[in-house]
Amino acid sequence: MSGRPADGHRPVLLGVRHHGPGSARAVRAALERCAPAAVLIEGPPEADALVPLAGRDGMRPPVALLAHVEDDPGRAAFWPLAEFSPEWVALRWALEHDVPVRFIDLPAAHSLAMTQDDGTPGEQTPGEDTPDGAAPGPADVRVDPIRALAETAGYDDPERWWEDVIEHRGAGGTTTGGAPTETDPLAPFTALAEAMAALREAYGDGGHHHDPLREAHMRLRLRAARKEFGDDVAVVCGAWHVPALAHRTTVAADRQLLKGLPKAKAAMTWVPWTHRRLSRHSGYGAGIASPGWYGHLFSAPDRPVERWLTKVAGVLREEDYAVSSAHVIEAVRLAEGLATVRGRPLAGLTELDDAIRAVMGDGTDAPSSLIHDRLVVGEVLGQVPDDAPAVPLQRDLTRSQRTLRLKPEALERERELDLRKDTDAARSRLLHRLRLLGIPWGEPAHSRGSTGTFRETWRLRWEPELAVRVAEAGIWGTTVHAAATAKATTEAIGATSLAEVTALAEHCLLAELPDALPVVMRALADRAALDTDVGHLAQALPALVRSVRYGDVRGTDATALRDVATGLAERVFVGLPPACLGLDADGAADLRGHLDATHRAVALLAQEEHPPQPPAGPHTAHRTGPAARPADLRARWATVLRSLSERDTVPGLLRGRATRLLLDEGALADGGAERLMGLALSPGTAPTDAAGWIEGFLGGGDSGDGGMLLVHDARLLALLDGWLTGVPDTAFTDVLPLLRRTFAAYEAGVRRTLGELVRRGPTTTAADPAHPADTDAPGFGPGLDRDRAAAVLPTLRLLLGLGQHGFDDLTEVAS
Repeated sequence: MSGRPADGHRPVLLGVRHHGPGSARAVRAALERCAPAAVLIEGPPEADALVPLAGRDGMRPPVALLAHVEDDPGRAAFWPLAEFSPEWVALRWALEHDVPVRFIDLPAAHSLAMTQDDGTPGEQTPGEDTPDGAAPGPADVRVDPIRALAETAGYDDPERWWEDVIEHRGAGGTTTGGAPTETDPLAPFTALAEAMAALREAYGDGGHHHDPLREAHMRLRLRAARKEFGDDVAVVCGAWHVPALAHRTTVAADRQLLKGLPKAKAAMTWVPWTHRRLSRHSGYGAGIASPGWYGHLFSAPDRPVERWLTKVAGVLREEDYAVSSAHVIEAVRLAEGLATVRGRPLAGLTELDDAIRAVMGDGTDAPSSLIHDRLVVGEVLGQVPDDAPAVPLQRDLTRSQRTLRLKPEALERERELDLRKDTDAARSRLLHRLRLLGIPWGEPAHSRGSTGTFRETWRLRWEPELAVRVAEAGIWGTTVHAAATAKATTEAIGATSLAEVTALAEHCLLAELPDALPVVMRALADRAALDTDVGHLAQALPALVRSVRYGDVRGTDATALRDVATGLAERVFVGLPPACLGLDADGAADLRGHLDATHRAVALLAQEEHPPQPPAGPHTAHRTGPAARPADLRARWATVLRSLSERDTVPGLLRGRATRLLLDEGALADGGAERLMGLALSPGTAPTDAAGWIEGFLGGGDSGDGGMLLVHDARLLALLDGWLTGVPDTAFTDVLPLLRRTFAAYEAGVRRTLGELVRRGPTTTAADPAHPADTDAPGFGPGLDRDRAAAVLPTLRLLLGLGQHGFDDLTEVAS
C-alpha cells in the first residue's frame, strides 16, 4: 500500500497525524511535488463556504471550525487547526496556489444529530477518535496504531517513537543541519499507508462505530471530486482512513450505509482557539501534550534546539533567574549529548527538560512548571476575520469589546475597575451582563488594597467554548443588553425561591438592567410575602442590602429595593426569636450565621438613612433621593438581640452571640455583659449549654477578637475561670471540644497572655491614695509607672500634631 491507490495512479492519499509538525512539513512537500488540481481535506463539507476566510490577513491560527445545531446551540462540535496542523498547511497551500478545496468528512448535520449532547461542547468533536492516529478496534478490543507500531520498533513510549521517526527527522524536509532526508516526498506516506493497512488487516476495520459511515462519505466525495477535477487530486486525512479510501467499493454500497442517517440543521463558522485547549490535559480528545513545542518545531527553520533554549533563557530572565549565554551553550551541549546517548535523532522535550534542570535550574525543578505553561503548552489565542459568520449577539459583543478596549486573551489577567470612570463602569456592566447570560469571560476577584464599593477586580480569560455560550445566549436577544434583560425577566417570573430572586435582583443592579428590575422587584416582593422560613429571609437580607449600596454606587434608583429590604428586615425581627427555640447544636450553628449576617445587613441599612454622597461620576446626575425608612431600625434590632440574650429557652450559642453583638454596639448598660455571663455560667446551667454560650460570646465572627476582650476585662476573665474550675469531671470532656474550638482561634500572643493572667491569678495590689487610677492593668503588671508614661508624651505629641496645649492635656490625662 502506498500513498496512491493500488493501481499506481492518482489520486494521492496523504495519511497524516493531526496536529503533527512533521506531517505538516511532509504534506507541504508532497503538494509542491504533485501540484494537484484540487485538495480534499478530512472535515465537514459545510466548511467549504468558509475556505476563503482562511486566506484573510485577519486569520491567525490556532482556530477551529465550529458547528452547532441552529435551534440548539449547546449541541456543538469543534475541528481545531493549528499552524502546524497538516490540514491547515494543505488549506493554505491550496489558497496560495488558487487550487479548489473540498472537505469530505461526514457532514456536521449528521454527526451532530448522532452525537449525544454531554453538555461539554468540543469534547465530543466528530472525528476526534482518530486525529492522533488512534482508533478503536473491533468489539471490545481497542488498538492504538501508533502504540502498535512503536512496540514493533522496540519503543515503550509511542509518542517518543513518533517524534523520532516523523517529527524530529523533518519528514519530507531537512534535518537540523539542513541536509535532505527524503528524495521522494511521498515516501513517508507510502510507508505509513502500508503500516495502517497491516494494522487494519490484523485488528479489523471496525474502529469507532461512526468510522464506516465517515469513510463511506469520504469515498463518495472523492468520486465526485474525480468527476469534477479528474484524477489529479490530493486527499489529506487521518492515516487510519487511507486503506479504507483506497479500498474499491461500489457507489450503491456506500450510499446504502449512509441511508436514513439522522439530520439536524447546522450552522458553521470559524472561532479562535488556544494552545492550552489543544493540550491533552484540557479534555479535547484530539489534543497533543506540547502544542508550543510542536509549533516551535514547525516554525524553526534550523537549529530548533538552540532556538528553543534561547526562548527558555528569555522566559527565565523575565522571572529574575540568573541565566547567561554560557548557560544556553552548556544546556545545548548537554541536550544533544543526551540525545546521542539515548539514540535519538534530535533532542526532544525529555532531553531539553533534563538539560534545563541541570544547567539553568541548578538541579531543581523550579523552572519546569514555568517553562511548561509558557512555552511547552503556551498561551496563544488565535484570531478570525471580522466578517466571519456569527450570531448577532457575537457581533454586538465584539463591538463592545473594541469600544471598551477589552481584548479577549488566552492568558488569565486581572483588571482593576474604578466605577467612577465612564469606561470602567461600562466594562463592569458588560462583564456582569455576560455572567448573567452564562458567559463567564470574567470572574469577580478579591480587590487588593481597597474595600470600597467603587472598585471591582476581575479575572479575565477567554476560552474557545465561550463562543458556544454566546451562540446559546443568542436566543435571548441580538445585543448583550437586550439578551440580559430578557433572560433576567424570564428567570424572575419562573423563580421558585426567595434566594433565587434576591440573587437576580443583585445581578440586575450590577448589570444595570432598569427594564428588568421592576419585574424582578415584583417577583421579589411576592416571594418574600409567601416565604415564612426565617432562615431564608435572613439569608436573602444581606444580598438585598448589598444591592441597595450597589444602586447608590452606580447612580440607579434603588428605592423599591430599599423598601423591600426594610420590610424583609422587619419580618426577620418578628420571626427570629421564635425560630431560635428548641434548636439542636447544628440548627443553632446555622442560625448563628444568619444572626451575624442580619446584624451586618441592619447596620448597612441603617446607614442608608444618611448615605454618603458618592464622588462625582458619570451617573451622579441621575441619582434620586432615598425612600423613607424607619428611624428606629437599629434600635428595634437591639431589642431583638436583648430578647434573645435573656431567654433561657434559646440555645447558649445564640444567647452568647446576641450578648456579644449588644456589647460591641454599646447597647448594654454597665455590668450588663458580666450579669449575663454570670447567669449563663451559673451552677444551674448545663455545662454544655454554658460552653456554647462562651463560644458564641468569645468565638469568631465579625465582632473582633474575643481573646483581647478577656485580656482587658479582668471581671469577665475571672467569671470564666471560676466557671471552668467548677465544671464537674463528668462534664469536662463534653465541654472541652467547644472550648478548644473557641480558644484555638486566638492568636498565639493572646493565648499566651491569657495563660499568664490565669497563672498569676487576681492581683490585690492597693491603689496609691494620691492617684486612685493606679490600679492594676490586666496584662500589664501591677501599678502604673507615671514617669515612664510621661517620657512617651513628647513623641506622642509629634505624632498627633498637638501644640503645647495638647501636650498639657496629655500630661494631665497621664497623671
